[in-house]
Amino acid sequence: MSTTTSSDTELRPRSSAKPLLSDRAKSERKLGWKLAGPAFIVMLAVTAWPIIQAVYLSFFRYRLTDPDAREVVWFGNYTVILTDPIWWKAFFVTLLITVITVAVELVIGFFIAMMMHRVVIPRRTLRTIVLIPYSIITVVSAYAWLYSFRTDTGFINGWLNILTFGLVPDNFDWFGGFWPSIVAICLSEIWKTTPFMSLLLLAGLAQIDGAMEEAAKVDGATFWQRLFKVVLPNMKAAIMVAVLFRTLDAFRIFDNVFVMTGGANDTTTLSLLAYNATINRVEIGMGSAISVLLFLCVFAIALIFMKGFNVDLAGSKK
Repeated sequence: MSTTTSSDTELRPRSSAKPLLSDRAKSERKLGWKLAGPAFIVMLAVTAWPIIQAVYLSFFRYRLTDPDAREVVWFGNYTVILTDPIWWKAFFVTLLITVITVAVELVIGFFIAMMMHRVVIPRRTLRTIVLIPYSIITVVSAYAWLYSFRTDTGFINGWLNILTFGLVPDNFDWFGGFWPSIVAICLSEIWKTTPFMSLLLLAGLAQIDGAMEEAAKVDGATFWQRLFKVVLPNMKAAIMVAVLFRTLDAFRIFDNVFVMTGGANDTTTLSLLAYNATINRVEIGMGSAISVLLFLCVFAIALIFMKGFNVDLAGSKK
């Protein structure tokens, strides 16, 4: 029978204790702050003031055309917004577009990243071709897709009519209902930003030791076994960064919706809702409150991803 004394228990390190950093890890952290510190300070200085001003203005009932009637309502704007079904409808539309686009982009982007990683032809040429959609300005891309889907100037209906053997009519109005409009918006967003997702995933693929895949292949593992047992587990950090960045960007979608539908057919997103309140109705207080809530949603998404993936991006070494 083993016995333990109180002194032995006290000397045992706690499993939950934070691991100490080595001198090398400390020096790497200091170097990282020296390199990224100036940019961080500039970004903080540029973004902090607009955020503070938006929070300040959100406590007022303030219409730009009648500045003398400005009055403090504290959290009154937030109460009006959160109890209005228009906000929740825009929230769920934004969430729907975000989920669809990010999920599709993750699959297609990973496939493109695998092609760029293993392709035999010059990789630089392939990467240049893949990046063409992402290099186009979002507004220009949105107008291109708008004219492609329209019944008078578009070619989408003609192609689909041929591919589906007449199931899709030539005069089908993509902007005449909610779901067709969502499909058009999501396709334009996926085409534009999938290259960004693929590049981030390609960076993760490049960091995987090829010896591990070769060893698994020698052991008789199939392609799918190597993919799910070797490749994806070692790409966890890259996948988290890619999905996080694209989710934050997709949740703030504005250009495509503004150009293609203007919020018609119940396709208004949170960014478009803030734009309408601030620019169209010049209600600065209400628009600022919507912007603050949008910022809080984005911040919450970032926290959920960081906790959900449980990845240490710093990669500290003991």
